[in-house]
Amino acid sequence: MASTPSNMMPLGTIAPDFNLPDTITDKIVSLDKLKGKKGSLILFICNHCPFVKHVNSTITHLASKYQSKGIAFIAISSNDIVNYPQDSPELMKQTALQEGYSFPYLFDESQEVARAYEAACTPDFYLFDNDLRLVYRGQLDDSRPGNGILSTGLDLRNALEALLSNKPINPIQKPSIGCNIKWI
Repeated sequence: MASTPSNMMPLGTIAPDFNLPDTITDKIVSLDKLKGKKGSLILFICNHCPFVKHVNSTITHLASKYQSKGIAFIAISSNDIVNYPQDSPELMKQTALQEGYSFPYLFDESQEVARAYEAACTPDFYLFDNDLRLVYRGQLDDSRPGNGILSTGLDLRNALEALLSNKPINPIQKPSIGCNIKWI
């Protein structure tokens, strides 16, 4: 499995808007409608990536803890479904239900949203404050498939806690590592 790092969009960047179908509800949703009162976490994931599968339970745990504190979790899959049919919207919905996602799982068929966010890999995490300014981008934690480190979400959790406490977020942020987005 090839490892691709995040592109690390500049901190302070305003979150690009989008209108995408939510595979769980079958409704078109926008960032404006989904954003959280305290912040928004946009995560680029997919169904088949071993890096995503490795951290799915950590993601759902963090969502259950932080959504009630005003942080919106918004997952997006931008993979080419012609060559990677396991990432189709129908199977995205199935994955969301199996994994217990409590957040929308959006399909970016044109890949325009992934390009706007400079997303490179799955998983790729972008945390925005309540003004939709980027305050954290990078890894969930140091865990990777096969490296023996337990996934705790430490890096992202630290950023979430700092955001909620109005404390500075450490500007030294490690890129996420995962499978490359499957471009059309």
